[in-house]
Amino acid sequence: MNIYHLSHIDLDGYGCQYLSQNCFNNSKNLKIKFYNANYGPEVKARLEEIITAIKREKFIGKDDVEHIILVTDLNLTSKEAKWLETEAMEIGAKIQLLDHHASGEKTAEQYAWYKLDTTKSATLITYEWLQQHHNFDKENNFAQIVKAINAIDIWVSDDELFEFGKVGLGMISGAREINRTLFPTQDRALKLSLIEAMKNYVEKKNAHIALDDDLHKLKKSFFKQEEDNTKDNLAAIYMTKLLSDDKQRLTIDYRGHKGLLGYNLGNTSILGNTFLLENPDYDFYMDINWRGNFSLRGHDKLDVSKMAEEIGNGGGHPNASGGKIKDYKDSFVYSDIKAFVQEYIDEKTS
Repeated sequence: MNIYHLSHIDLDGYGCQYLSQNCFNNSKNLKIKFYNANYGPEVKARLEEIITAIKREKFIGKDDVEHIILVTDLNLTSKEAKWLETEAMEIGAKIQLLDHHASGEKTAEQYAWYKLDTTKSATLITYEWLQQHHNFDKENNFAQIVKAINAIDIWVSDDELFEFGKVGLGMISGAREINRTLFPTQDRALKLSLIEAMKNYVEKKNAHIALDDDLHKLKKSFFKQEEDNTKDNLAAIYMTKLLSDDKQRLTIDYRGHKGLLGYNLGNTSILGNTFLLENPDYDFYMDINWRGNFSLRGHDKLDVSKMAEEIGNGGGHPNASGGKIKDYKDSFVYSDIKAFVQEYIDEKTS
């Protein structure tokens, strides 16, 4: 059995995936793959990725495998639900949607696979579904963390774990060290590791204060490799390794100069300079955000101020510059972003 689990990008959404990971990861005959989306058009984009992944599995000859599309903490429009059911039927996949948003009420009435309960968080709905259908957590080891997420997500302010859940909510929304468009697996791993740590704090005295006090340390422990350092430096070292390991996918060209294109990574001075020192075969580093603003870093091989001026009416210093791409077209898919930027550069330099 293959499960494709799509969920939202807040504490409740990742809480659902935290539970399914713990339920299914040790199953010998089951594989689970995770996807995340914010509300709106990104939901359809991720569902399309899932449908493509299932088609790929079937193409390589794995027709005897059962495929289940699990959607949590996201509501679908009637149009999206109809499209998904049609696609799933064509490839022989099953669907299960578990949500609590009242905006999905009309859609839920039309489809048997659309389970809606507005009185509970998606994490609690998922927990009960896993217990009922997959014999999950018979010893109730996860009950308290589920209770905390439920309290904050549906705002049960008189719950004893409400303040603890509030810390967890900020913990996930503030975990921005890894860009989820560029490195979704690693970004998710960070957030699920934080929820695992959160679970270990829930029984402590003044748990909300203890967790809040230790958040910095918990993040450092995720990024720490061998030697200790500041959290920002550890994160930069971690990100540089990700960029270096995946540089072929991220490579762009400017007038015969090889560069690396990041997306919405920030911290350009540290990341860009560290990457160029670790990869001397690269001439420049470029990071672009969702508005089309970009930062450039060089290392004495290319005057990036001239590059910035040519492609983005920008400028700066020979090794540190920036600008903006006019009429930039953003995307939820990195390959589309890279293709747009490369075509734009080619057009500007032709």
